[in-house]
Amino acid sequence: MDLLKVFALGLSLLCFSCSQSKQKTEKLENYTSKKDTFEEVKEENNKIIYLNNNNAIPFLHEYGKKNPENKVRIITKYGNIDILLYENTEYHRANFIYLTKINYFENSMFHRVVKGFIIQGGNSDNINISKKRKKIGRYLLPPDVKKGYNHNRGVISMPSSENENPHKMASPYEFFIVQQSPGAYHLDGSYTAFGEVISGMNVVDKINTQPTDKKEMPLENIYFKTVIIE
Repeated sequence: MDLLKVFALGLSLLCFSCSQSKQKTEKLENYTSKKDTFEEVKEENNKIIYLNNNNAIPFLHEYGKKNPENKVRIITKYGNIDILLYENTEYHRANFIYLTKINYFENSMFHRVVKGFIIQGGNSDNINISKKRKKIGRYLLPPDVKKGYNHNRGVISMPSSENENPHKMASPYEFFIVQQSPGAYHLDGSYTAFGEVISGMNVVDKINTQPTDKKEMPLENIYFKTVIIE
């Protein structure tokens, strides 16, 4: 009789152990599945798509819907500049978020400084930037100047392409921040204001004081990178 009790108890413990093991396996598989799904979504959002003037706008329209973030941090050796991107300048916001997520701005520079006017970034003499542009594509963004945004101090805007450009199509890889006070209103209507500095204008001012050559290029490289805040 005692042997039967011992056998029954052992069998019960074995079944319980198997049940616990199965639950742990199911939880692990469920966690792994969720993690894999998250990684797939993240990878999809960060995937580099070759863009041109035919597919850039449709791509950015869809990308903007899937990636609604609108706050970005520009990290420099002088400190951080936090910016808010305007939601209703949809292509410019989506473009900036896209370039940030695929790490385009890593090792780019503030390559143009005009005292008492602007600081301009997004280019570099680093060959990796040229390689990134070649991989990302060659495209321009149409102006979006009818949203009522003025070029106040701290506004982020996009310069025109250096190509022959009567329609003020914007270079997607570069941007400038207005340092001039109270603003640079002669730019209104010609360039797309698509965001503004919400923290770190002292850093913008610091960069704007750096010595430059005759071509308005800083004598010392001012590298930066960007990260999503939210």
